[in-house]
Amino acid sequence: MPPSMATENSTNTSRAEELKVQANEAFKAHKYSQAIDLYTQAIELNNDNAVYWANRAFAHTKLEEYGSAIQDATSAIEIDPKYSKGYYRRGAAYLAMGKFKEALKDFQQVKRLCPNDPDATKKLKECEKAVMKLKFEEAISVPESERRSVADSIDYHTIEVESQYAGARIEGDVVTLDFVKKMLDDFKNQKCLHKRYACQIVLQIRDLLRELPSLVDIHVPDGKHFTVCGDVHGQFYDLINIFELNGLPSEDNPYLFNGDFVDRGSFSLEVILTLFAFKCMCPSAIYLSRGNHESKSMNKIYGFEGEVRSKLNDTFVELFAEVFCCLPLAHVINKKVFVVHGGLFSVDGVKLSDIRSIDRFCEPPEEGLMCELLWSDPQPQLGRGPSKRGVGLSFGGDVTKRFLQDNNLDLVVRSHEVKDEGYEIEHDGKLITVFSAPNYCDQMGNKGAFIRFEAPDLKPNIATFSAVPHPDVKPMAYANNFLRMFS
Repeated sequence: MPPSMATENSTNTSRAEELKVQANEAFKAHKYSQAIDLYTQAIELNNDNAVYWANRAFAHTKLEEYGSAIQDATSAIEIDPKYSKGYYRRGAAYLAMGKFKEALKDFQQVKRLCPNDPDATKKLKECEKAVMKLKFEEAISVPESERRSVADSIDYHTIEVESQYAGARIEGDVVTLDFVKKMLDDFKNQKCLHKRYACQIVLQIRDLLRELPSLVDIHVPDGKHFTVCGDVHGQFYDLINIFELNGLPSEDNPYLFNGDFVDRGSFSLEVILTLFAFKCMCPSAIYLSRGNHESKSMNKIYGFEGEVRSKLNDTFVELFAEVFCCLPLAHVINKKVFVVHGGLFSVDGVKLSDIRSIDRFCEPPEEGLMCELLWSDPQPQLGRGPSKRGVGLSFGGDVTKRFLQDNNLDLVVRSHEVKDEGYEIEHDGKLITVFSAPNYCDQMGNKGAFIRFEAPDLKPNIATFSAVPHPDVKPMAYANNFLRMFS
C-alpha cells in the first residue's frame, strides 16, 4: 500500500472513531436520528467495523425502525461472526417485531459466545419461555372460521355493580356527557371504571363501528372546524391536555383520532375507554381510525393486553381484539383530505373505492392494501423502498402526488412516526405526519401536535404542545416481561 493511502486510511479510521464518540453522546441524549446520521458517517469512512453497525442498529431500534436494525445487525455479524452484540441487537429487533423464534436463535448464539454472562443467560431463558408460550397458544388456538364472538356471549346487564362502588355510572343505556366527565375525573385520580360500564361502552362501540365502511367520508360544513390527532399511545394525561387546549369532543367540535390509541403508555385502558365513550355519547363528535397497534400481536407485546388483564380481566382482552377489527381504515374530509394511520401503497392506481371494499374485519395481514395503510412510511427520495420497520414499505413524493391526482384529493395526513415538533410536512407540502404523544415513552423529548382544519378551504392549522406530568407509572409497565428487559 502506498504511504499516502496508508495515511488516508489512518485518518479515516481516526475520524470514524471521533464520529462514533459523537454518535454515542447523541444516543445518550435520546437524539436517535442524529446518532444514526453520525454512525452512518462513521460507516462511510470505515465500513468494516462491526461496532458501528451494531450501534446504529440499536439507534434504529429506539426509533422502532426494526427492519433497518435487523439489516445493520446482520452486517455487524457478517463483519465479525463472533461479535456477540450483533446477535444481541438483531435478537432484540426480532423480538420487538414479535418474531420470537428468530430472536431465540440469536440469543442462543449470544449464549454460545458468552457462556458465563448472566445477562445473556437470563435473556435466553426469557426468550425460551416466550417461544414455549407462543407454541402453546398456537396449539390451543381455534381456527378463525370456527371462532365465536365473545361479544355475542356477553350481556352487560347481568354484571352486578357492588353497592360500595362510588365511581361513574351509566344510567340506563345512554352514555351522557355527565357520565363521561365523571369517568374522566375518576381516571385522573387513578380510579377504575366498573366492569359493567366498561363492558357496556365496548359493546355499544362495536355496534357503531360495525355499521361503518372501511373508508369513512366526513363532511365539515362551511364555517365549521375539524381536528385531527395522531398517535396517543396510552398517554391519558396528554390526551386530557389536548381536550383542555382544544375543547371536549362534541358535534360542534369534532375530532378524528388517527390510530395507535394504545400500547407503550401505561394508561391505555383509560385512553381507549375515553375515546369510545365520547363516540357512544355522540357518534359525530369523534371518529376513530385503526392503527398498527390496534392488533393482537402488538397488544401482546407492548402492554395493552397485560394492562387490560390487570385492570379488568381476560374476557376484555378478547373483547377489545374483536372491536379493534371493526375500526375503519381511513377517512376522507370533504373529498379533499385523505387521513390514514400509516401511508400509501406498493402499487399505483389504488382508488378510494378499492379502500372502501377492503374486508377489514380481521387481524391485519402482513401484506396487501390493509397492511400498507397501517404500516407504511414516507421517504424523502422518489419511488418506493423497503420499510425501515420491516413491514409495509417506504414511499416517495411522486407516489403521494399520483395517489392524490388519481383520487382528486389535495392532501394526505398520516401519523405512525414520532416527530420532534409533533408534526412534519413533506412531499412538497402534500403530506403531513401528525403525532400526539409528547415526550413519547417518557424519553423522546418530542412535542405533540394536532391539526385543525377550517371549512371550506381546509387549510391545516397545526398546534403543538408539550407533555404534562402523569402519575409515577412507567411506560411499558404492563408489557411483555422479555421486551421490558430491552426498553
